[in-house]
Amino acid sequence: MLKEILSIPGKPGLFKLISQGKNMLIVESLTDNKRIPAYTKDKVVSLGDIAIFTEDAEVPLGQVLENVKTKENGAICSIDTKASNDLLRNFMLEVLPEYDRDRVYPSDIRKLITWYNILVQAQMTEFVKVEEEEEKEKEPLA
Repeated sequence: MLKEILSIPGKPGLFKLISQGKNMLIVESLTDNKRIPAYTKDKVVSLGDIAIFTEDAEVPLGQVLENVKTKENGAICSIDTKASNDLLRNFMLEVLPEYDRDRVYPSDIRKLITWYNILVQAQMTEFVKVEEEEEKEKEPLA
């Protein structure tokens, strides 16, 4: 699901990919459902391609969003994006204890909270796709 959700620098909010044109994408805002073009000059980023740095590796954004959903019981985030940097870091410690404190900035945590709230309000809460096909492959054949 997160592969179809896009962030476009310079445009507030998140967007859902609707269609592809010759030199542009047609996207729809998750906040007001308005459709706009995103041109090739725009640096469009899929949420499915984003990961959060940890001490050992990188954790996909979908898993981090799933951790936030578990902490918040599927509701809007209890911490405000305008909270102090210390509160944001404590929140991140609860969500992802092994996150890299040197490479994940408070602005990144604010963006994570903002994106989570937008996705919850748009009722898009399936952050980690469960692969049923992989489970079927693991079953022994008789």
